[in-house]
Amino acid sequence: MATNQNMTVSRRAFMRTTGLAGGGMLIGFNLFQACKPKAAPPVDLSQLNYNDFNAFIEIADNGAVTIYSPNPEIGQGVKTSMPMIIAEELDVAWKDVYVKQGVLDTENYTRQVAGGSQSIRFGWDALRQTGATAKQMLVNAAAARWGVDASECTVSEGVITNAAGETLGYGDVVNDAANLEVPEEVVLKKPSEYKIIGKDARNVDIDKIITGQPLFGLDYKVDGMVYAAVARPPAFGQTLASYDDTEARQMPGVIDIVTIGEKARGLLEKDERTGNILSGSDKVAVIAETTWQAMKAKEALKTVWEDVDNLESTADHDKILTDLLDGNTFETMRSDGNVKKAFAAADQVLERTYESPFLPHNCMEPMNFFAHVTDEKVHLAGPIQTPEWKAGLVSTMLDRDPKDIHLEMTRMGGGFGRRLFGDFVLEAAELSDKIRKPVKVVYSREDDMNDGIYRMAIKYRIKAGVKDGKVTAYHLKEAAINSNMYGLIPNFFPAGAIENYQIDAANHKSPITTGAWRAPYTNFLAYAEQSFFDELAEMMEVDRVQLRLDLLKKVDAAADERIQYSPERMIKVVETAVEKSGWGLQPKGVYQGFVNYYCHNSHVAEVADVVIENGEPVVKKVTCVVDCGIVVNPLGAKNQAEGGVIDGIGHAMYGDFGFENGKPLASNFDRYRLIRMQEVPEVEVHFIKNDLSPTGLGEPTLPPAGGAIANAFKAATGNRLYKQPFTKTPELLKPQKQEIIG
Repeated sequence: MATNQNMTVSRRAFMRTTGLAGGGMLIGFNLFQACKPKAAPPVDLSQLNYNDFNAFIEIADNGAVTIYSPNPEIGQGVKTSMPMIIAEELDVAWKDVYVKQGVLDTENYTRQVAGGSQSIRFGWDALRQTGATAKQMLVNAAAARWGVDASECTVSEGVITNAAGETLGYGDVVNDAANLEVPEEVVLKKPSEYKIIGKDARNVDIDKIITGQPLFGLDYKVDGMVYAAVARPPAFGQTLASYDDTEARQMPGVIDIVTIGEKARGLLEKDERTGNILSGSDKVAVIAETTWQAMKAKEALKTVWEDVDNLESTADHDKILTDLLDGNTFETMRSDGNVKKAFAAADQVLERTYESPFLPHNCMEPMNFFAHVTDEKVHLAGPIQTPEWKAGLVSTMLDRDPKDIHLEMTRMGGGFGRRLFGDFVLEAAELSDKIRKPVKVVYSREDDMNDGIYRMAIKYRIKAGVKDGKVTAYHLKEAAINSNMYGLIPNFFPAGAIENYQIDAANHKSPITTGAWRAPYTNFLAYAEQSFFDELAEMMEVDRVQLRLDLLKKVDAAADERIQYSPERMIKVVETAVEKSGWGLQPKGVYQGFVNYYCHNSHVAEVADVVIENGEPVVKKVTCVVDCGIVVNPLGAKNQAEGGVIDGIGHAMYGDFGFENGKPLASNFDRYRLIRMQEVPEVEVHFIKNDLSPTGLGEPTLPPAGGAIANAFKAATGNRLYKQPFTKTPELLKPQKQEIIG
């Protein structure tokens, strides 16, 4: 719980200060050390390089404050919210703070990742300590100048006041403060004292975004830079046999045409993790003066590709996944009680199967990355969610000292997990190493969709047994392509609520590259589980919300350390959603669907309101209640929650991505359906107010959305939906008994 407390962790372990050449102070901090209070401090502090850190607060002797934001900004708002946390404890006015993006420096920052909705959760304590420590050093400097005890001084918005009423600004004492010892103890603010946290703050980049100033990877340029378009295998399971570039070389602006792939294959042999994100094939790279010239010349290449693996189609996947569900090759992820015995004794048994397709990420900014490899260093720049991982892979691939790698993070035009993998970073680095020029690899929309790393196709079969009016058995089977549920998911709700409980997973290895997609694993699982619970309540003839509450009240999380969610927090979320949505009190013609779900350390409930218009169900409103602890920036948090709900509805309704002989069936938005502006419902967001430390928010509101509208559609049409996207079975979107409004 976030409370006022004397922090006694070794501050020297993560704080470093130095005076600025022109006056002022830099303060660095090490999140890794700060997140591990028991970690030993450096043995010899004199060995620290005080001029070589990048995570810091910068205070000039005129009082100006710059705060560097450490994590990649993918649209989730951390470039605004992480500095807000520092500024709160530093006690400066937010309007006077200037924010800059930090570069890759995990020695000081450690977790520089945009993924898993964990930036604020992991950074919370360390960022607070950093701001509070800097504030204490400034106060100590002022107190020394006045000859008073620091405890007699107060601070407000960068102005220090002593008991006699004298004042000094941070800029007045910053040079003295830079020479002081880093204090071992600081006092953190109580939540009731917050002036910045909990108040709406505009995105710090908003002015640059709306005026088109350079921010994104596609904006990045250096003198002498050339552009590259890369021809890759058109089907998963193919490799390059030969190519003719005679015509392409004659086209305007073309500088050179080369193959890459040898370095990538070497990396594949050294690092097994790259097997799902890198092709072992050679690729043909066209280097030109402009992006357009490179892309047009790529179209003129005459390439020959040969099959080296099975060229799979969607029909193959459908059969493979069904066979896995019917088979016995499962790995058991969690098993409680005796499921087989409980089903044999059950009065009623319900079993249903739910299906979802592959999905691409469809970032608005296509994949791109800059690389300049020289004998002295490897300069990388662009949009990447995992800068440290990619810098390490480039170091391994090019056999370079990790210290040679310098990576700049740019703002990302969407990511949703696609930019975790960085195959485009490796392409740019291998290409620059070969041609020894600064080069930017740029994907076209077709490249982006056809050479992606997709959410895997998946099927769930869920079975429940009921005895004497109680749910006594639960068995979930998963069949997926290239991936299974990871360790924590089997311990989400309803784990702990049902005595006999088993989760099994089976996997098919495919040449199609797959990976994380926004709210990995839960993005489809929430729909399947919550649709099933709705149908279970119908079979049991009990209230669907009360069924969930009764199960939650049976959970003893204190007795089972594996349980990841809080039943108490979830019950609060459910009860608030009932109140805020007017559950059960809707006017005639409005049909509601209810869902509650836990993921990314946050608890969410959603209620969808659906009406029938022109013979089809239309989502009019979604009420979303979230417990993510303290909300740092309510404006940004609301945007995140709304976006997650809309994204979840859009992909549940329309997202479909199939394959034929290894080739994607859609290559651009003319054949891949996204939700449209006029289809977006009203989204009403409520946050549970408490003083608990922040948890994830970028992803948790997406998974429940599909289940909420599916349950509302059932109420409106009488039809239960078992396959995503829902528009793939249009007959089930027609009411069994039509009721037309409007």
